[in-house]
Amino acid sequence: MARSEIYAGICGFKTEVETRMEGTQCTIQIKSDCEAMQRLAEELCEIDPFREISFRGDGPRTLKLGTQYCTHTACPVPVGIIKAIEIEAGLALPADVTIRLSK
Repeated sequence: MARSEIYAGICGFKTEVETRMEGTQCTIQIKSDCEAMQRLAEELCEIDPFREISFRGDGPRTLKLGTQYCTHTACPVPVGIIKAIEIEAGLALPADVTIRLSK
């Protein structure tokens, strides 16, 4: 199992993602304070990890659902979901991702 904990920023919402490989598919459980991510979670229960790592073809389903449900284009949650999928599928090593913002 791979996990990601995503603190989205100024909105204050936290999202927790758990992924598990079952054959060639990855199951996804998402718990979020954000209503938009809760709706995304209803549709994103199982995914082909190889589809998620490329913009080729139809592109990542996670990002498509992110644009469908989340109105904030800079929301880091869809990418955090994809990172957990990659790690669980053995397509990436677990390492934290950081974006530091300042003015």
